[in-house]
Amino acid sequence: MKFLEMTRRGALAAMFATTALAGVSMGVAPAAAQTPPGVLIVGQIAEPKALDPAAVTAVNDFRILMNVYDGLVRYKDGTLEVEPALATDWSISKDGTEYTFTLREGVSFHDGSAFDAEAVVFNFERMLNEDHPFHNTGPFPLAFFFSAVESVEAVDDLTVKFKLNAPYAPFLSNLAYPTGLIVSPEAVKTHGAEFGRNPSGTGAFKFAEWRSNEAVVVEKNPDYWDGAAELDAVVFRPITDANTRTAEMLAGGIDLMVEVPPVALSEFQGDAFTVHEQAGPHVWFLILNAKEGPFADKRVRQAANYAINKSAIVNDVLEGTAEVAAGPTPPAFAWAYNESLEPYPYDPDKARELLTEAGAEGAELTFYVTEGGSGMLDPIAMGTAIQADLNAVGLDVKIETYEWNTFLGEVNPGLEGKADMAEMAWMTNDPDTLPFLALRTDAWPDKGGFNSGYYSNPKVDELLEAARVATDQDERAKLYQEMQTIVQEDAPWVFVANWKQNAVTSERVGDFALQPSFFLLLDDVTKN
Repeated sequence: MKFLEMTRRGALAAMFATTALAGVSMGVAPAAAQTPPGVLIVGQIAEPKALDPAAVTAVNDFRILMNVYDGLVRYKDGTLEVEPALATDWSISKDGTEYTFTLREGVSFHDGSAFDAEAVVFNFERMLNEDHPFHNTGPFPLAFFFSAVESVEAVDDLTVKFKLNAPYAPFLSNLAYPTGLIVSPEAVKTHGAEFGRNPSGTGAFKFAEWRSNEAVVVEKNPDYWDGAAELDAVVFRPITDANTRTAEMLAGGIDLMVEVPPVALSEFQGDAFTVHEQAGPHVWFLILNAKEGPFADKRVRQAANYAINKSAIVNDVLEGTAEVAAGPTPPAFAWAYNESLEPYPYDPDKARELLTEAGAEGAELTFYVTEGGSGMLDPIAMGTAIQADLNAVGLDVKIETYEWNTFLGEVNPGLEGKADMAEMAWMTNDPDTLPFLALRTDAWPDKGGFNSGYYSNPKVDELLEAARVATDQDERAKLYQEMQTIVQEDAPWVFVANWKQNAVTSERVGDFALQPSFFLLLDDVTKN
């Protein structure tokens, strides 16, 4: 108990010290001595929605969760390759429909209950089985990741078998994603729908406290199966405003800042800070409402792609920290990316021509913009630039701005009856993920997916279904590349940017590295 009390006091002391620094201006010398050693203060972009990995979708939340929970497998450091975690090894049947995992022995959840095969079964049954007694602790928006799972069976205490309804190429990668993290069944049974505020996993850090709109505090798990963390505690502080986050970093109020605004990067060039960059699978786009209104016409959707000066956004707004996107698949998935695609060129005359053909000159558009969010880069400045470009070709664009979680609550249920377009960004683990969840007809919001613009093309549906059951990577690549060609032509989105993620740490922080998954892995990080 003494250790827990000490780390909690240190974490809370750090939180209160950094809160007191909120009004410090950028010009003040760093005050890092006010935060204790061994306690890392992280400036997050928003308040987490919940700490239940099966119930959330945002990378902002995942950055906390990956330190509290483990999955059966995980991404190898610095890659998107899968390696053992709570499972020590596994075998796959010849037909690709059965995966049998051997589990790590002697692992306990933070609440003291045992991790075993029955715990794994509970986790996936809770997500996938509507008759499960704790299915009502959802909803589980990314259960799509495991839609191929037909059954999960505890063969014995340390062996679990998944049976799939067909071969499913992304299965192991999806198990490494936060949706596959394993939660304590006993904690779910105890807290029910409130489990997301009372999490319990097997990870390097255990939950200590959540002070709404102030901080989430996690403490070192001294019994972690992969070796105790170097840090005593981590404090995740939601600082939505990027300028405030920058000021706090400069003043020493936080030790690690994620998603540094491009215009602020030059502030951190001295010896007191280290700027980290890492390419990863990211795409920033505009969802267009293809079901109703002007964007129901493909010509108007194409016109929007021609009208927006994406190079100016990348070079001027984002200061070269991204590249112009071509199609829906990030180039970080090199094996699946269609390199023959070229971005829509900036051609306002072509945009006007298409709008005239479609009879859409002067159309009024409602545009949802967020204040910030996971991978959203500089969304207000980008939204303003986009509005100006569309207005310049004769469209009348009205912006509505929302806080991130409120924004998701408006966009994810679909744009019908509300808006014509909305900003969005995805950071994904597999080339299947984004198109399967956001471009298929069966991924319309009323069917549980994220196709908020209601795009539908039967050929795209067919290609995506074929790609996820193909066991040969070259075959999968051809299917994804054909899909990209069709989607770019159909233009259900405006394809804007692929970002290179960044973060900044203070000189007191050591052994930190960004991951291509966009998650924060903090068990090896130090702070003096």
